Amino acid sequence: MDLDWTPDQRDLYDRLRRLTAERETDETSGADPDWAVLAQAGVMALPIPEEYGGLGHSALTCAVGLEGLGYGCADTGLLVSAGAHTWAVEIPLLTYGTDEQRRAYLPALASGRSVGAHAITETGSGSDALAMEATARPKGGGYVLNGRKRFVTNAPDADVFLVYATLGTQFGFTGVTAFLVERGHPGLRVEPEHEKAGLVSCSWGQVVLDDCVVDASMRLGAEKQGSQIFATVMAWERTLLLAPLLGAMDRQIDDCVRRARTRRQFGRRIGSFQSVSNRIVDMQLRLETSRGLVRAAAWELDRAAGGKERGSALPELAKLHVSESAVATFEDAMQVFGGYGYTEGAGIARRLSDALGTRISSGTSDMQRDVVAAKLGLR
Repeated sequence: MDLDWTPDQRDLYDRLRRLTAERETDETSGADPDWAVLAQAGVMALPIPEEYGGLGHSALTCAVGLEGLGYGCADTGLLVSAGAHTWAVEIPLLTYGTDEQRRAYLPALASGRSVGAHAITETGSGSDALAMEATARPKGGGYVLNGRKRFVTNAPDADVFLVYATLGTQFGFTGVTAFLVERGHPGLRVEPEHEKAGLVSCSWGQVVLDDCVVDASMRLGAEKQGSQIFATVMAWERTLLLAPLLGAMDRQIDDCVRRARTRRQFGRRIGSFQSVSNRIVDMQLRLETSRGLVRAAAWELDRAAGGKERGSALPELAKLHVSESAVATFEDAMQVFGGYGYTEGAGIARRLSDALGTRISSGTSDMQRDVVAAKLGLR
């Protein structure tokens, strides 16, 4: 794996990192970009081929660019929302969709004109996502979908939903099948979900399927291929959903270094106290190890796209380590900043609250450990 950035990667990193700085000069727009600004910058188009309106970047280049975006944008919720749209809807469409489905949906999704939502979690399944109760009953030339999905990111704003249902609970995970259902389709409705403690700019809701009749042309992939589609989603999402947190941690370290160099206590700069300097060193260690895992997992995704085998635990290790590292880093930052660090103005509490949510999304930390253990042959 070549660790040197290409000129295109450097340009992408710098361009996305500047998004916030450029918006700060516009008094009417606020400090953080919004969905429209991300779309205009091509964030949702990063991995999509040019023939479908995308930029055609590799997974590794996406990781580099998203790190820059995370440095400049403090709104982790917005970036998680865009990531769920990209990795959990666009990628499975690109990988398993028919040419008609790709042309019907990908250009609008890549441009950000349409919003995608990935609906799989249910009240009784949670981490055991494929043990679902939502059903897809074959009827005529299509299916009748029934069930309720919970905690669906982007649901209140979505134009197209990727929903999963089983052809029969007797099939277990092998019966799961995926479908593309548009907003407003008869039998699909969105209902409110509990308010979140963090990631508040990342909307979510419940998706209810009530005798929702869909044509066979709305099925994504083959019957009973839903578990394979979901595995693909998890590989991409666990690798790249949290790539912006690398930039967020990097920026937090820069802020802490400046604080440690300028804040004085007992007649000395606080950076001269080992308890402070050690915290910042640990932050840097977490950043470098997280960055290495994300880029290694992204490099593996690119090899898989080129026909190489995939199946290591790198996506799960990356997701686990980045989310845990972000929480620890923002906790340490609050200690470095002391009382001011606990104020809203410092921004650390917001980042910490958002980071806590990333330890749950796309599989909890405990779930990541279980998957890694299984891949090590311990299950």
